Amino acid sequence: MHTKSWDFYCTGGRNSEKWTTIQVPSNWEQQGFGNYNFGRDNVNYGKNFQFADEKGLYKLKFEVPANWNQKEVYIVFEGSMTDSDVKINGKSAGAVHQGAFYRFKYNISDKIQYGSANLLEVTVSKMSADNSVNGAERLADYWIFGGIYRPVYLEAVPKEHISWTAVDAKADGNFNMNVHLNKAVSDAEIVTEIIDAKGKTVETTVTKTGNDSVVAVKTRVQKPLLWNAETPNLYQLRVHLKKRNETIYTTNDKFGFRTIEVRKLDGIYINGVKVKMKGINRHVMWPEYGRATYPEADLLDVKLIKGMNMNAVRCSHYPPDKNFLRVCDSLGLYVINELAGWQKAYSTKAGTPLVKEMVVRDVNHPSIIFWSNGNEGGHNFDFDADFGKYDLSNRTVIHAHHKPGNAINGIDCNHYEGYESTKELVSENSGNIHMPTEFLHAMHDGGGAATLADYWELQWNGKLGGGGFIWSFADEGIMRTDFNNMIDVNANNAADGVVGPHRQKEASYNAIREIYSPVKITLKELPDNFKGEIPVESRYHFTNLKDCSFRYELINFRSPNDMEPGYKVSQSGTIKSPDIDPTAKGNLQISLSKDWKNNDALAVAAYDPDNNEIYRWVWKIKSHKALVTSLLIEPESKKGIISAKEENNVLTVKGGEIAVSFDTKTGMISKLTNDKSPALPFGNGPVLVSGNATVTSVKHFKEQDYYIVEFNYNGDLSYVRWKMHASGWLEMDYRYTLSGSYPFTGISFDYPQGLVNSVKWLGQGPDRVWKNRMQGVTTNVYQNMNNNTDTGSIPWIYPEFKGYYADIVWMEFNTQMGRFTIASPDKDLYVRLFNFYGINGDKKTPILPTGDISFLDVIPPIGSKNSVSNNAVKELGPSSDLNNIKEAKERTVFFFFGTPK
Repeated sequence: MHTKSWDFYCTGGRNSEKWTTIQVPSNWEQQGFGNYNFGRDNVNYGKNFQFADEKGLYKLKFEVPANWNQKEVYIVFEGSMTDSDVKINGKSAGAVHQGAFYRFKYNISDKIQYGSANLLEVTVSKMSADNSVNGAERLADYWIFGGIYRPVYLEAVPKEHISWTAVDAKADGNFNMNVHLNKAVSDAEIVTEIIDAKGKTVETTVTKTGNDSVVAVKTRVQKPLLWNAETPNLYQLRVHLKKRNETIYTTNDKFGFRTIEVRKLDGIYINGVKVKMKGINRHVMWPEYGRATYPEADLLDVKLIKGMNMNAVRCSHYPPDKNFLRVCDSLGLYVINELAGWQKAYSTKAGTPLVKEMVVRDVNHPSIIFWSNGNEGGHNFDFDADFGKYDLSNRTVIHAHHKPGNAINGIDCNHYEGYESTKELVSENSGNIHMPTEFLHAMHDGGGAATLADYWELQWNGKLGGGGFIWSFADEGIMRTDFNNMIDVNANNAADGVVGPHRQKEASYNAIREIYSPVKITLKELPDNFKGEIPVESRYHFTNLKDCSFRYELINFRSPNDMEPGYKVSQSGTIKSPDIDPTAKGNLQISLSKDWKNNDALAVAAYDPDNNEIYRWVWKIKSHKALVTSLLIEPESKKGIISAKEENNVLTVKGGEIAVSFDTKTGMISKLTNDKSPALPFGNGPVLVSGNATVTSVKHFKEQDYYIVEFNYNGDLSYVRWKMHASGWLEMDYRYTLSGSYPFTGISFDYPQGLVNSVKWLGQGPDRVWKNRMQGVTTNVYQNMNNNTDTGSIPWIYPEFKGYYADIVWMEFNTQMGRFTIASPDKDLYVRLFNFYGINGDKKTPILPTGDISFLDVIPPIGSKNSVSNNAVKELGPSSDLNNIKEAKERTVFFFFGTPK
């Protein structure tokens, strides 16, 4: 970030009541001044905000070239929080500006000294003198800051110049523009040049100025390349003000040809194509800088949003820095640009000039498809017609609201609807297009991608589905300069993102990427008669899949004894891109070698026309049984001796170097020993995580090269049959029967997390899963270090270590007491690792199975902040209900309590 040192005095809080220096632009809290305030601090500190009424006094000396004396000179502030009183050489530059998120400027031509030094003085009040401004901007559910946080600069222009332009460029090539002059300029002309991406001028138009300060320009471009989020074609616009054949002023801008339509009782159309919004909400925030972000952060955020295969972003809850909109124009995102108003609205007097400042600055960005007049009740209806006064294209105005019945202009944006109500709202019987500007609140690990697949199918297939915007993009964490630079998300208030404060990717990020993939592949397993054909659906709006590219790999997974996780590629190649129109279906056809079945798995990756990976799918070729069998094979020379001993209700069986002791009364493992390593504290199991069981009998005997121990039970567990192999592998077969709804089923053991260094596994990963968030994970060999990450809080280490991991073939635990490995020849095994919660709010949910390490057949769903009933979150959709268990379950799990040879 490029900053300049200004003189500074803060009236309250840290480093106050003394003149020093500060970097501008910045939020002064991040420079070590004042106090930190989250917008809801009125709850903690009372309505007077006694800790938030700091003022910042700024001084800067600057010079103005002598040859500017024939120009008009403006001082421009891109953003200042909040009330800004500006003086030049001791004279007021104009009225105090109120409103923190808007560009404003003053004509200071008559107040500066040309060719010599000038003094700029700015007094910035953190809280506004206008209560409606505080209500709209400062009593909100986000961090509030003080300071000149966006650039400040001088603008020198001729006495006659172009103030701003408003463009309306339609998909049919019709181009209309209002050129706003600072005053009427007679006997002049406006020369408009439209230049394509290759630098070729495709249209030049000359328009006489007349006697009005607004000049209407009309022309047409034949067959323009259109702007949309998939193909964001931009044109350069040069507008010259000429007088007597002399160019006296030129503006440069970029725009796109595109037509936005809201067809009531139908949908949102871009260039005549019905479009569904795959969107997310974004705050302007970076931990070190607060709201004073920098261009690289804008680019990073847009790439991350598009990396989730999203096509839209809502600027919540205020206009962003203008560079963010430029990046959205360039890379392609549909944008909702929002007037501030978080549950409280600006007064008409305070807000009217802010609407103008917002629209005048941003009107020509093709990415902006809607204006939002405030959030969740922060709507002043007086403003609804004001946007169109400055927007020649007259974009639709929406209200981002949280109460039914507040639809406007044919669009209902109601927040946090349940699954069933969403189904009704997107149906043809609904009276409005349903496009929630917030849904699936992603506090901690809840919401986000959880149940998104259910909602997305409703939106995609619903006649009046307009898509929606997940809350929210990033955890709004600020680096607290008053607390040793720790990252603070204000308890549960701001840990709402699918990425962390520094954009660390949570599991929801990868899951959203799969759910929103415009190349939709639903194949779960390769069929027995697989001949290389994979069904595919295009969920693009404008792109034919022939313009994408596809690759495949035949891969073999590394073993537990390999030092590195991952896989080896035995064969790879390209797949011919199928000719599939947007929203149509077809097939991918892979030409596989004759021996393709000798490999462990098939991977297919799809790439967009710009060669960005859309998603990568992996299907196992070999069965779990085949993959596990190769792990268990021991040469005859390595096999040990089988033995058994029973004493005082403890039965100890030994195979090779490993001995396992069972409590014959409880059926649990009570002790493990290994001749070559310390005893592992793995035990207190098996225990049913749902249901009850009591040992009724036990028998044990040698059978061929095995020693068998059989426990029979009363209750829901039928039996557990242990088989000690001569190699030391211990096989556990068990059967249980349950009937009803359960959050989880299976068995558990104890093992202290603090003794575990890492786990390595072959299965789905790298992220943990929930019943209603199974997407975003693929089969591979992964390795994860022990961490205590609670999603959305320090230390933001991802993937999380603790959680439910899906479809495990084997998992190796590297611990301080030695290694042990588990494996299963049965598919769909979930392994639960230690104690964790999805939502750590007022109520930690969902509930957890007993024990530390669990082998489960079903796992629970996760809710969201707006749906935190204990485990049962069925209101969020089919995948969010508890598990309905009807049949008995049998499973086999192998253990090796040491390092397999």
